Amino acid sequence: MGWIYVLIGGFIEVFWVMGLKHASSPLEWAGVSAAILLSFWFLFRAFKTLPIGTVYAVFTGIGTSGIVIVEMIFFGEPVSIAKLLFIALLIGGVIGLKQLTAKQKGEA
Repeated sequence: MGWIYVLIGGFIEVFWVMGLKHASSPLEWAGVSAAILLSFWFLFRAFKTLPIGTVYAVFTGIGTSGIVIVEMIFFGEPVSIAKLLFIALLIGGVIGLKQLTAKQKGEA
């Protein structure tokens, strides 16, 4: 269940980070604040069952790659082979950390 919390928290992180750039009204800022709290609530739930360092690395990896991808798709950020390769590397690292943690706990 801990990994589900990390995935949900990372997914929500993408939206609140985008909100930091695009929010302009008090209601939008309230939504950003709520998303931040919710994202970190999921993160802290994951800390109860998984190693903190691995959880935080995966959480930020999901957020970072998700934000870059969303920016390229929806906001016209330039797409380059180098960006795509680094995102793939980041995602590969996230998957590797998850697999290593599961193997060390005897789950895989």
